[in-house]
Amino acid sequence: MLILAIDTSTRAGSIALLGDRQVLAEISSSEETPYSTRLFRDLEMLQSRTQFRMDQIDVFAVAAGPGSFTGLRVGLTAVKGWAEVHHKPIAAISGLEAIASQSTANSDVVSPFLDARRGYVFGSTYRRSRPGSNTLQLVGEEAIFSIEEFLASVKANSGLNQPVLVSSTPETLPVILVESILPGARLEQVPEGLAATIGLLAFDRSDGGDLADPLTLDANYIRRSDAEVARTPA
Repeated sequence: MLILAIDTSTRAGSIALLGDRQVLAEISSSEETPYSTRLFRDLEMLQSRTQFRMDQIDVFAVAAGPGSFTGLRVGLTAVKGWAEVHHKPIAAISGLEAIASQSTANSDVVSPFLDARRGYVFGSTYRRSRPGSNTLQLVGEEAIFSIEEFLASVKANSGLNQPVLVSSTPETLPVILVESILPGARLEQVPEGLAATIGLLAFDRSDGGDLADPLTLDANYIRRSDAEVARTPA
């Protein structure tokens, strides 16, 4: 199975090609410009490296949120177009789940987060289905929190377990605040590029038949765009 996976949810976006669970090639870059403006440039580079055609792709995988409103919209629109033209299914993957899946910590509770700016984070909490398992189960829901709210949510969802807080930008959480609310919690940094992990999760989803079509696919924006907020009556 050939999988094309993209992540346009952050500035540090990425694109990857996988054959089943093997990553054949990945392009990840961190530049000042949003990744949504670099997606098609990197797609051409990926095709040049691996010589694949779009009609050979079996599943298109995409980060479905949370993250940049514009970035998600560009990524979802691109994948919907490719899937519709080539009559292929889509695997919509949570960026937070992709972050959590990269954790190597020996903890039954994994809490991924993304910097949402302005003192907020996108976050959630996952529990391993069993000790040592790579299968994660969402506890509660993905949401946007103030940093204090996120840490309190992790504490409430962890029970007696010691959580690990996972992100590509762990410095978003002040260490002093983490220690005061979650004493002993570990902060773990994972790579910014999520496309390869999104592709691996997509393979697992396709194996279970958990795929979407272009008409039903939508992003998990969590936060409305600034334009929508501005239009909302006070």
